[in-house]
Amino acid sequence: MDAARLDGFLADRDSWRATHCSIGKAMDVIGTRSAVLILREAYYGTTRFDDFAQRVGITEAVAASRLRELTAEGLFERQPYKEPGQRTRYEYVLTEKGRDLLPAVLALMQWGDKYLQDKYGPPLELRDDATGEPVRVEVRSRGREVPLQELRVTPNFTEEDASRP
Repeated sequence: MDAARLDGFLADRDSWRATHCSIGKAMDVIGTRSAVLILREAYYGTTRFDDFAQRVGITEAVAASRLRELTAEGLFERQPYKEPGQRTRYEYVLTEKGRDLLPAVLALMQWGDKYLQDKYGPPLELRDDATGEPVRVEVRSRGREVPLQELRVTPNFTEEDASRP
């Protein structure tokens, strides 16, 4: 069976619920299409509000809402800038927390490249700037890729903690 191995009391899936799931919490932060695409654009160098709205193809209201949410969650930091003769405005700069989401966003891109692109293949390639070698996201341990059926999930909490609200 292609599934991860659940250890200890996790093996009895009816005895616990994933109420404190990190995946669920992460989706609460970035679970909209526009939020993920704003992150994509930030990784490509976009920092200005108007550019986010235009490049993602969303309304200014949606861009304002998403950037406000992502900033409140600590993925972006607002920094003032001023063009000559203009009022002070703000640009949105990725924080460490925002940069740390890069592997997750690239994993979505990689999956989309493999399963959702037409006969022409992926529109973009990822390469290591220093070596020119292709870059891909993998689940690895000690230099080898770990397939799903060899992934072991162990509890980092007690069985009593599993029932907490």
